[in-house]
Amino acid sequence: MNSPKRDGDDDVPVKDPVKYGELVILGYNGSLPSGDRGRRKSRFALYRRAKANGVKPSAVHILNTPQDSKAVHSRGQHSISFTLSRNQTVVVEYCHDNSTDMFQIGRSTESPIDFVVTDTSGGGTEGDDPSIAPSTISRFACRVVCERNPPYTARIYAAGFDSSKNIFLGEKATKWKNPDGHMDGLTTNGVLVMHPEGFPQDPKQGLWREISVCGDVYALRETRSGPNRGKLAEGESSALRDGSLVDLCGATLLWRTGEGLMRAPTLRHLEALRQELNASRPQCPVGLSTLAFPSLPRSHSLEERQPWVYLTCGHVHGRHDWGQRSERVEDPGEGEGSTKRRECPLCRSVGPYVPLWLGSEPAVYVDAGAPTHAFVPCGHVCSERTAKYWAETPLPHGTHAFRPVCPFCSAALGTPGWIRLIFQGPID
Repeated sequence: MNSPKRDGDDDVPVKDPVKYGELVILGYNGSLPSGDRGRRKSRFALYRRAKANGVKPSAVHILNTPQDSKAVHSRGQHSISFTLSRNQTVVVEYCHDNSTDMFQIGRSTESPIDFVVTDTSGGGTEGDDPSIAPSTISRFACRVVCERNPPYTARIYAAGFDSSKNIFLGEKATKWKNPDGHMDGLTTNGVLVMHPEGFPQDPKQGLWREISVCGDVYALRETRSGPNRGKLAEGESSALRDGSLVDLCGATLLWRTGEGLMRAPTLRHLEALRQELNASRPQCPVGLSTLAFPSLPRSHSLEERQPWVYLTCGHVHGRHDWGQRSERVEDPGEGEGSTKRRECPLCRSVGPYVPLWLGSEPAVYVDAGAPTHAFVPCGHVCSERTAKYWAETPLPHGTHAFRPVCPFCSAALGTPGWIRLIFQGPID
């Protein structure tokens, strides 16, 4: 059971409570379908470590034989290897940096990974079976490096160090030497980042960019795994802001700063909004029964008094069989899982008829407003500003496409992607 205190209690260091921020996987509405366990969960809180584990570049070696490479790697230092040809490899050694903490994210369950992330499908389910579709998330996808002192800046870098403390960019990987002489490169499917302006008070979407292994910012490649890097985005930074999005080609993560989370609504606040809505006793105009949203920890299975909505007009009803159409034509843009078309008894508009679910992941809310709007076609309910922000925020999809999705279940949104809910009050 989820309790209102949802801030990753198990991760809190007893003596050092400085919180850098949280990474939240979009599409899970508060927890993984199979439950949050260990390093595999829907959100990951980053706290200042008891002892710094950050690293920074130090020595550079140009190696011409495999024996040279073994000699360098046997030192046990962190390193990044850039294979230029069969006979030449550039190895950049990293030394300890006592001013930063490093956190690694990826698909691997090996010990260097702090936050295990698997593919998110369109319905907010985990991609557990690799035989259905091979994962496109890298085993060691990216790393976040946080400054241990104020303002606790968090920076993101493509690729993570493996169990042998190495990042290996082979002959076919996209890599280059910068004008100042240092080597850099991109991972196969890339790590994309979007920094919004003014999040969450007055959020404006930024441009999607690609982050290099050394943390530089580039325009996107022509396709996700194309061989040629984009143009350097001069003046732009890999420093994460409140509301930054990180796409790992299979899952999109939202970054909330520690300061931003202190101002964000909590699960307890969302529960109070649910109770306030239920206290207004919304009614089904057909069955004349009182509707009620289920409590947030139980909001994964349909209940008898669950509100339903006609997505074309926004009129809220209880579950009933009135107005079923004989044809089973589905509108384009209604998304996967769209239901048989129904006629609204109040306004006669025809369209999908779906259950409503309260969005119970507080981190994706841009305000603490009343739950008045629902995403189309999934029926997740949130505040007006939250619905409009995410409906206008395209996320990477496939090799070079972008589309907005519901932040609670990852369902692709239609146009405009949201509907204002119209509740009927009690007759008495």
